[in-house]
Formats: sequence, structure tokens, C-alpha cells
Amino acid sequence: MPKARAFPFSGSQAGVFHVVSRIAGREFLLDEAGRDFLTKVVHAYAELLGVQVLTHCTMGNHFHLLLRVPHRPEMADGGPSVEELLAMLQKAVGAEQMKLVRLQLENWQQAGALEHIEAWRQRQIAAMYSLSEFVKRVKQRFARWYNKRTGRVGVLWEDRYRSTIVEDEARALRMMAAYIDLNPVRAGITEDPGSYRWSGYAEAMAGNARAQEGIARITGATAERVLGSGLNEAARVESPAQRKRRCLRALVHYRQMLGVAGRPGIRPDGKLVRRGVSAKVLARLESEHGIRREMLLRRVQHLTRGVIFGSREFINGWFERNRAWFKGSSAERRKTGARPVNRDWKGFYSLRRLGP
Repeated sequence: MPKARAFPFSGSQAGVFHVVSRIAGREFLLDEAGRDFLTKVVHAYAELLGVQVLTHCTMGNHFHLLLRVPHRPEMADGGPSVEELLAMLQKAVGAEQMKLVRLQLENWQQAGALEHIEAWRQRQIAAMYSLSEFVKRVKQRFARWYNKRTGRVGVLWEDRYRSTIVEDEARALRMMAAYIDLNPVRAGITEDPGSYRWSGYAEAMAGNARAQEGIARITGATAERVLGSGLNEAARVESPAQRKRRCLRALVHYRQMLGVAGRPGIRPDGKLVRRGVSAKVLARLESEHGIRREMLLRRVQHLTRGVIFGSREFINGWFERNRAWFKGSSAERRKTGARPVNRDWKGFYSLRRLGP
């Protein structure tokens, strides 16, 4: 029986997670159309279920997601109505599935089975702010689309997705995000991850506001932190011009951290341009953030199989709160949670001691 999945908080699936899922048999079935559709489905279900995609990357036989799942908020008036939920579902499930959902609801309405309609509404609300539900629905939706498109039958995905808890702190987020966005570089597909369109970084470089906001959070450039008292006091929101400047600067910073040839700058009109990254700038970024491109171009098991990734304090704190998660000899003998990734990754730890 698979080990219970680890979460940062008891009774909640809130937190930041690196999720990886692969095609069964690791076949390279995700062509351009498949990667386009999977990206669309990820964003649609993120909007529906209240999940934030910080960055992502879809390859030929697997995908990576860096997700932030908020704590479930208090919902006024019991949460969204049936019609509000139907409007939200439209983008995620597609026209054919939507017809079946509406037909079922109409049948219950005509039969006077209002309790079934309410039960359906409660199931949709319960799925929100849930990592497990998000990944399950994304994979099921894509599998239906792919099998219908290709005439394929049988299981499409490996049984379980892998999830690693990531400390919601700038250093850990930057390292994990950069590792994800450099996937096509590690695979030898491109030298510049910005040219590989099935990633959060490439979307941000193309001007996608949602993707740019994800990069801003990864780099710590949230509106509250960057603008502070500069936010409009009456509405407590930033202006479109402020948001654009903040996100572009965050994108410049992130691109430099990736060590991509072509250091970008911002022209007065707000357009991104690229210039060469100097050795001095790269050295400073390595010193500040502990990110060296050559480290991220190696496959590191701790980022996908380490259960938790972050600082020693973060992992040891989780360990003390979740001793019941451990079974067998580990439950009795283990005294601390944090295990160093390796000597090149100073300051970074995981829950498991794995190979280089």
C-alpha cells in the first residue's frame, strides 16, 4: 500500500508543492497539440479550484508543476451557487462533458431531487483548495481528450503523481522554479528556456500576466512587498502601470538567476530587451541566491523524491509535528528530519537522504 502523501498542515492541503506526473511506460506521447491542451487544462482547473500555478513545464512524457494551494477561506453564503459553479466549470471540462453535467442537473430538477443538486454543489466546493483533486481532475480531463483524439484505450498516466513540499520562502522557491523551467535545457532541446513555450517562464516572457505574477511571487516581488505604502490607500490595489513595472523587474531578475545568455533590460516604453549577462552579475546572483546554472542542469532526485525541500529549520519543524507519518524503524530511530541535499547545495535540505 502506498505511503500516505505528506502535507505541510494537518487537516489541510494548503502549501507549495512541486508535482511531477509521467505517461505510463514513460512513452513520449505528448506532441505539440497534447502539450498545448495539457497546459490549457492545468490553467483552467487552477482557476476553478483556487490553485495558483507559480510555474510549470510539460515535456514529451511528463509534466512539472510548482503549485501554491491556499488555505480554504471562509465562504460567504455557503459558497458558490450552482450557476456560478457551472460558469467556472465551462473552461475546465469542455463542451461535451458540460452537456452531461447540465443534463444530470436538469433531470434532478425535474424530479424534484433538490438534495442531489445540493450534494453535487457541495462536492464541487469540497474539491477546491485541494492538491489531490486538482491533479486528479487535470489528469482525468487530459486522458479523456487524448484517448478520444488518438483512439487509444487503457491507462494513460502512471498511477501516482509525485509531490514534494516546498518551503514557501524565496530561496527554496527560486531554486525549485529554476530547476523546473530549465527542463528543456537539461533535455538538450534549447539553450534558452524562454523559447520553449510549454513553461511558465516562456509564458511570462511572452507577456502573459498570470505567468508573470507567478514569477513575481517566486522572486518575492509581490505587490505588498515591493510597493508597500505605495499601494492605493483607498482601494489597496496597485495600478496597471505599477503591476507591469513590478512584474517586468521580477522577470528580469528571474532570467538572470537562470543564467540564460542574454541579460534582459527594460526600455522606457516597458518592452523587454536582452543583453549579455556579465560574469560579475552572475557571481553576485550566485552569492545572493545560491543558484548556479550547472547545478540546475543536473537531475537532482531531492527535488522530485525528497518529500520536502527547503531549509533545515522548515523540515525539522515538519518532522516534529508529523512523527506519526514515519513507520517501521524510522519511527523509533530517527531523531531529526532534515537531510542535506549534497555539498554543492549548501543550505538546502530534504526529508530523504538520496543519491547525488
